[in-house]
Amino acid sequence: MPLVYRPARAEDFRRADELVVASINDLTERHGFGSIASPRPPNFQLFSLKDDASGLWVAEEADEILGFAWSWVCGELWFLAQLFVAPGQQGRGIGHELMKRTFEQARLSGATTRALITFSFNTVSQGLYIRNGLFPRYPIYNFSVARESLKGHLRASQFRHSRLEETAPHLNSLARIDARALGVSREKHHRFLINDGATKGFALYAGDDCVGYAYISADGHIGPLAVAQPDALGTAFETALHLAAEGSSSQVSAFLPGTGAAALEIAVGHGMRITLPMVLMSTRDFGDWALYLPRNPGFM
Repeated sequence: MPLVYRPARAEDFRRADELVVASINDLTERHGFGSIASPRPPNFQLFSLKDDASGLWVAEEADEILGFAWSWVCGELWFLAQLFVAPGQQGRGIGHELMKRTFEQARLSGATTRALITFSFNTVSQGLYIRNGLFPRYPIYNFSVARESLKGHLRASQFRHSRLEETAPHLNSLARIDARALGVSREKHHRFLINDGATKGFALYAGDDCVGYAYISADGHIGPLAVAQPDALGTAFETALHLAAEGSSSQVSAFLPGTGAAALEIAVGHGMRITLPMVLMSTRDFGDWALYLPRNPGFM
């Protein structure tokens, strides 16, 4: 049967996730990082499918999914959340064809910036992205530490915090902070996270001013986190570490851009270690990455 490219459907996500997990682990094992990926519920994929199905595609041959691509748009920003081809199927042009189809979402939406986050050691994919006009901008490092070890390093400096709610005051504050940090509003994605039972969101306050926000996942992962001013990043990250340490996960982790010196210094000082090096690629510079810590390479 011929290789077919078609829009993804909800019933594809289980098989697509199996492909993504296998592809990531094949790559990280070959580069000495071991297996890092495991199956996850496709909650954000389903949200994106409902929000704008034009960004989700599969490559299929004989009822087998050989490739999966997923992108989303917020305002002027188009973001490639995932692009994976099954191990053993690279070299057939599948990634290029899938990328062309997700690029159509960017064109139709009028997005002026295209971006993604990928493994810095994935040179084959970076070559594909560069050929399509996305260039390396900033390193991003995944840091991790045992929660019990982190407790012994925590400092007293924190912002006052309260749980985020899907209310106009909170959403307005989040939009203002995102506009400063990223240049776009991500209101729909905040609504998704606020209603995600596995994630807790917090507004961060200096006095009466909302100066940032942070989300903490049940597995101890911090992000996204954003602040309105560079001098708030260190205290915001310190606050998020306190919140994550109060949980029950065995590890605490975060993705830290290389431009966020304050967060990087705190991470190293708290015994956190780099587990994965990644890189932000885009068609042009956007946002201020000294103000923002991404959630993961799919959500950003």
